[in-house]
Amino acid sequence: MKRIAALLLTLSCSSFSLASDSFKVCWSIYVGWMPWGYGDEQKIVDKWAKKYGIEIDVVQINDYIESINQYTTGEFDACTMTNMDALTIPAAGGVDSTALIVGDFSNGNDGLVLKNTDSLQAVKGQQVNLVELSVSHYLLARALDSVGMSESDVTVVNTSDADMVAIYPTAGVSSVVTWNPLLSEILTMPGANKVFDSSQIPGEIIDLLVVNTEVLKKNPALGKALVGAWYEIMATMSAPGKAGLAARTAMAIASGTDTAGYDAQLASTKMFYTPSDAVAFTRSSDLKSTMQSVAEFSFNHGLLGDGAPDAGFIGIETPVGVYGNPANIKLRFNPSYMQMAADGKL
Repeated sequence: MKRIAALLLTLSCSSFSLASDSFKVCWSIYVGWMPWGYGDEQKIVDKWAKKYGIEIDVVQINDYIESINQYTTGEFDACTMTNMDALTIPAAGGVDSTALIVGDFSNGNDGLVLKNTDSLQAVKGQQVNLVELSVSHYLLARALDSVGMSESDVTVVNTSDADMVAIYPTAGVSSVVTWNPLLSEILTMPGANKVFDSSQIPGEIIDLLVVNTEVLKKNPALGKALVGAWYEIMATMSAPGKAGLAARTAMAIASGTDTAGYDAQLASTKMFYTPSDAVAFTRSSDLKSTMQSVAEFSFNHGLLGDGAPDAGFIGIETPVGVYGNPANIKLRFNPSYMQMAADGKL
């Protein structure tokens, strides 16, 4: 999964590509985003790009933080990220972005792990290693709230996702919050106990493909090609028999695990394999409520920018209405392209 929140970015003066026939998409390793690597290798993305007369370069970036930063500064036209990170990095940085594909939500893929205890209450007074101001931080806050505690009861230690597995066995580390496949690897270590995970807050940590709104507006072919490719990949990997197994095995190997390990991660992910399921989730009033909760957390942690007077400073557009300032919409959940796929119109 998932995952960095707002950084103090000084946006470069680089301009986003607008009307174009060549585009760049970046992704990072997470169970719900491995399909992009597979789709690139199997030329599925190329096939759909050719159908619409464009070129799409799919690039893997090993550092999740860096991938979102590069999208925000205009190096990429689209990027995989979570709902919270879409709000607190590009949207907070003034980049109008559209959630083109709502791919899944974490249903156990993000978790709080304590060493040598299985009691969540035991986290009190501990240092907790996580990617600060990310959805891991959000998960920690929700976990603490579930047992009547707050962040003042722990000390957050900012730790890169690239270092999480390496630091967990060290003597000075007693608790971490992270996502798969890192979470699964840590849970194989002696004394590791998962005491809270995202299945206890279903639908709140959402994995997206986010596209620059102006680029999408000027280039609808990009939206059609990406969505068409995505649902072809979804159909392949969810198919029974050899085809589905081969696809998931390729994704497993690319993410550093085996097929059983990858399938276990999929089991703790609510994947929207069909566009109709993704559209139904996006059109639900629950999405607007979730984004309000995320915005309030983000504002309370200073993630919406120094000038934000309240949690509604940034407008978030959903199919059931706007949360926040309708004059400052910077994040849009637009299911229209997924609806085209559901209607067989791509």
